[in-house]
Amino acid sequence: MKDGQKRSELSPGMDVGIVLKKDQRSGNITYGTIQDILTNSATHPHGIKVRLRSGDIGRVKEIK
Repeated sequence: MKDGQKRSELSPGMDVGIVLKKDQRSGNITYGTIQDILTNSATHPHGIKVRLRSGDIGRVKEIK
């Protein structure tokens, strides 16, 4: 299973699970569709930061 640490694995329109900033301690995952990819680097150890169509911003933890 892809874990969302590589920017090349993601594109707008994909369904993903992200962890919001407020949920980092609990690890709650919010599901939605990518609107924008916010991380510029090719990889990130905690997951690539994205904005969902709902407006939520967080780091990708799983790709559906």
